Amino acid sequence: MIAGNTAGGKLDRPTRTMLGVLLLVYVFNFLDRQIVNILAEPIGKDLDLSDTQLGLMTGLAFAVFYTVLGLPIARIADRRTSDRGKMIALALAVWSAMTALCGLAQNFGQLLLARIGVGVGEAGCTPAAHSLIADKVPPERRAGAMAFYALGIPIGSLLGMMIGGHLADTLGWRKAFLLVGAPGVLLAGLVVLLIRDRNRPQLAASHHEDSQSIMAAIRALLASRTFVLVLVAASACSFLSYGKSTWTTIYFQRSHQLTPGEVGFWFGLWGGLAGILGTWLGGYLADRFGKLDRRHVVTGPAIGMAMAVPIAIAAYQAEDWRLSLVLLMIPTVLNSLYYGPVFSSVQGLVAVRHRAMASALLLFGQNLIGLGLGPLFFGQLSDLLKPAFGADSVRYVLYGAALLGLIPALLFWALRPRLNAELDVQAQAANSA
Repeated sequence: MIAGNTAGGKLDRPTRTMLGVLLLVYVFNFLDRQIVNILAEPIGKDLDLSDTQLGLMTGLAFAVFYTVLGLPIARIADRRTSDRGKMIALALAVWSAMTALCGLAQNFGQLLLARIGVGVGEAGCTPAAHSLIADKVPPERRAGAMAFYALGIPIGSLLGMMIGGHLADTLGWRKAFLLVGAPGVLLAGLVVLLIRDRNRPQLAASHHEDSQSIMAAIRALLASRTFVLVLVAASACSFLSYGKSTWTTIYFQRSHQLTPGEVGFWFGLWGGLAGILGTWLGGYLADRFGKLDRRHVVTGPAIGMAMAVPIAIAAYQAEDWRLSLVLLMIPTVLNSLYYGPVFSSVQGLVAVRHRAMASALLLFGQNLIGLGLGPLFFGQLSDLLKPAFGADSVRYVLYGAALLGLIPALLFWALRPRLNAELDVQAQAANSA
């Protein structure tokens, strides 16, 4: 159950419990979302799929429905009468059941529909979760809290890689989906018990905003140039992250002849740990140095993205998979610094009544552009390069993906001067409400 407040920047027990439950839900979110990456190669062989079809199945099919449905669901979550805990529980039950159904697919079309179902369910999770966190955690602790929630990304991806790879080697990809999806349905009942969301008094004075249309809310958000720049930078990060995640697992299998289980263990374990470190570090640095100058909330992501480029290229050039794996841990840490700073900045840049909608719009860009187009785009490039490079085509695709990391680095650097002024405006508006 959520209590209302924090005092002196210290989180009370109900708020810490809420964060712990939300983290667990987000772990399942990414476990179910990302397990398909490690299973993509055996699925492709079993169902005779092209790289383009693999990119479509792992990315776009999920992302279109995830992003489009996320906007109206977020509008509901922003209403003062909505129970965001029950919304998250229902979403968890749906996406977990659809993950299990992926294991029953007999052809590409059926698998595509099941992945769409996963996207439909997951659309109801993060906007509501971000809104809850922003309501319960004070601004000076918000980047760390958002980063804590975002730990579900590397932890869920780690578990998806390791569990999925092991199950693919021992039981096959179909049973992997079935065994991973089932526990989430049970967890949904626990979420209902532990997260009880009540009417939000901070919205009482503006209850007429509940009737505001989705497009009116979107226009209000896009009126902020700083919010737009955050949206573009985060979408660029996501495009590269999802694209590289999918095709790096395939790269280790094709260029280094590892099995799905070996890739799931080694890359899943060490890549997951590196992602956890980077996500936590990004939130810590943003909270610590953002207190001195809020431009520094995104200084870490800007520098980290730029530093990661040459190291990632060297990693993909390595002929020994062990060296490649070790080198990839460094850019994984550096590329993970942005989660907490981005999501905390967005919640501070918008009015309270638009918090879930702001999160949904950010996820719309990240997932439609990132998850939807990243794996598909790199899959198409791989198909184009196959005549020249054969099975090594994925390696050359990843060279280009690494180099493109300079784009979000420049966007984050350009964002720095804008943060102070707009965060101050929203903070003053919230205090006077």
